[in-house]
Amino acid sequence: MLRSRVITAVILLALLLAALFALPSAAWAALVVAMVMQGAVEWSRLSGLSGVKANIYWWLTLLLMLGLLWTDAGATEAQQVYIHLAVYAVSALLWLIIVPSWLIAGWKVRHPLLMALTGWAVLIPTGLAMLDLRVISPWILLFVMGLVWVADISAYFAGRRFGKNKLAPSISPGKTWEGVVGAMLGVTVYVALVWSFSPDSDRREALPILLLASWWWVGLAVIGDLFESAIKRQAGVKDSGALLPGHGGLLDRIDALTSTLPLAALALLLQRLS
Repeated sequence: MLRSRVITAVILLALLLAALFALPSAAWAALVVAMVMQGAVEWSRLSGLSGVKANIYWWLTLLLMLGLLWTDAGATEAQQVYIHLAVYAVSALLWLIIVPSWLIAGWKVRHPLLMALTGWAVLIPTGLAMLDLRVISPWILLFVMGLVWVADISAYFAGRRFGKNKLAPSISPGKTWEGVVGAMLGVTVYVALVWSFSPDSDRREALPILLLASWWWVGLAVIGDLFESAIKRQAGVKDSGALLPGHGGLLDRIDALTSTLPLAALALLLQRLS
């Protein structure tokens, strides 16, 4: 199982790096739309949508993404900023208020319309963030994604070795507080290493701020991971799909990215406006 996970992860990383740095903007946008659509396919299953309802959900998701891209193409730079702020504000509301309340209260939401709207609030901002962050710099997008991956890997091995205190046993029994600590330590090393190669590495006063932000991002990643686990538990399935050998579905691989990439894009957008 671990071997197949590693092989799949290496192949996916190689393909992602090639796409991130080699594809033209239009091809990257098409890839992002395809990923959002795959996410919608898996989310519809987790939401209990099937048949005509699932087809309608997929087509509406495609129309939302294409409509967003079309609006972007015809908007001024100022209009684009406000449109993107609105999309990311929905994501911030979801991940900072709604989802924590959802997890704490243990809500079981089975209403198809509410689940469909939640799926769009998860997927659409993630797709937009992948587009925006790449425009700012492919290295920034890779840095944020790498941070989430390092946190995930560090949490996995720390949890296996030292895990005793369950983080959320009713949602994901395998996750522990020791894993969270391991994630924070792994991310600290990752950020310090990346910073040492940064052209801004002489600005030592900025490193503590970046570390604090990265620890906060670990918390967001944990929330995203737990939320997908809660949705899968509600649906009575182990994985969101079977797209990736050893990993499950696409949502199983990007769950933590859905809660981090949009807020990273929001933070950078607000920084540019200030």
